[in-house]
Amino acid sequence: MLDKYNLTMLTDFYELTMANGYFRSEVRDYEACFDMFFRKVPDHGGYAIMAGLEQVIEYLKSLSFTEEDIAYLRTKGIFSEEFLDYLKDFKFTCDVWAVPEGTPIFPHEPILTVTGPLIQTQFIETFVLLTINHQSLIATKASRVVRAAQGRPVMEFGSRRAQGASAAIYGARAAYIGGCAGTACAIADRDYGVSALGTMAHSWVQTFSSEYEAFKEYTRIYPDNAVLLIDTYNVLKSGLPNAIKVFKEMKPAKMGVRIDSGDISYLTKKTREVLDENGLEDCDILVSNSLDEWLIRDVILEGAKIDAFGVGERLITAKSEPVFGGVYKLAAIEDNGVIVPKMKISENVEKITNPGFKRVYRFFDNDTGKVMADLIALHEESAPFKDVVEIFDPNAIWKRKRLTNFTAKDLLVKVFDKGECVYESPDLETIRDYCRSQIETLWSEMLRFENPQTYYVDLSKKLWNMKHELLGKFSEFPEEL
Repeated sequence: MLDKYNLTMLTDFYELTMANGYFRSEVRDYEACFDMFFRKVPDHGGYAIMAGLEQVIEYLKSLSFTEEDIAYLRTKGIFSEEFLDYLKDFKFTCDVWAVPEGTPIFPHEPILTVTGPLIQTQFIETFVLLTINHQSLIATKASRVVRAAQGRPVMEFGSRRAQGASAAIYGARAAYIGGCAGTACAIADRDYGVSALGTMAHSWVQTFSSEYEAFKEYTRIYPDNAVLLIDTYNVLKSGLPNAIKVFKEMKPAKMGVRIDSGDISYLTKKTREVLDENGLEDCDILVSNSLDEWLIRDVILEGAKIDAFGVGERLITAKSEPVFGGVYKLAAIEDNGVIVPKMKISENVEKITNPGFKRVYRFFDNDTGKVMADLIALHEESAPFKDVVEIFDPNAIWKRKRLTNFTAKDLLVKVFDKGECVYESPDLETIRDYCRSQIETLWSEMLRFENPQTYYVDLSKKLWNMKHELLGKFSEFPEEL
């Protein structure tokens, strides 16, 4: 989709007023470092999934202002002609590091870092946030739904309930990263290779003179995969008997029935019983109808006989918590070669940021392959680490842990070098496989839906010292005003 539009002006207006202000002030030539991170996992979960990087890369590659953009800005009457001339030749020249798509991510750690000219690093905030926030939200929700299904395929069926065309397309992409088997969104198949799935609506059944004729005609046209929607009138008294009659007469290569309403547990158990009694043990049962991870978990616990799920509105909108909450904050300024760390102070501890140009290490246990902890460090604190690393809770420094027998991985990879893309985005299938393998490195205690174990994201001693030095500096207010 992005190649059809110039999205440079898809930005908050204050990014432009700040850019003009920076351009006309003494900070014009400053270099800056910004971090994107998030503060809370949606649905009180134990982890989130990084997604959306490929679309950010496409945006940054094509970042430029058109003549129409310049003409529009001139009509606002607040931008200097010198600044508008600067925008005519605007070219992205920053360095970018990011966590690869499909990686489990945790609160407060940088998942994307941008360094370069202040105006550029500031300007891209809006698009970076809207893209990664949206796709990470949907990938995270999909991962929860897929885990609830316990190995049964989950299909993303939410296009018609998504908040707009882009949300449907990129939501389908993100849901696939999170583990969904396919999507109802045909364009997501065409553009991203997310397998498009779907059979019929109730209108198909209603169009024909009888339910039996509707099923028979569909099976005649699609004999290799006849999945019949059996709840238009009455599942057990009408839909199921007619489906069985057609299956026995037409003998399709693959067959299934879908139930989109009613008591899923009861109906699927009875449907399985009747199908088996009629020698149709190979007929799959698919269900849909406002499902989410909680409902899927419950019906499985109740013994429902389900082979696959179609999940729509509650997945594509992340209905239970529809905001990811990622933020993009200034971490450092460089003036004449001197790097000055920056941080935001707040009475809300959650909103106090981590200063400086940073990197993130993830420690894996060599024996189990499981994650041990993440460490946010200053960029100059490079691996290799010693045989023993002591980490501590940055909010309760007496809580310490010694890590041994580990492998440390630098999570942030270089994506842009001075504005040139140096990273090749993997294909979507590779990202999905990678996501699945990385979730397997998480401890089962982190995967609980209720009260998951909190994963350690600690600060290095150097970074902690820098942060508290700045906290002390900014807490020195005059006794009298």
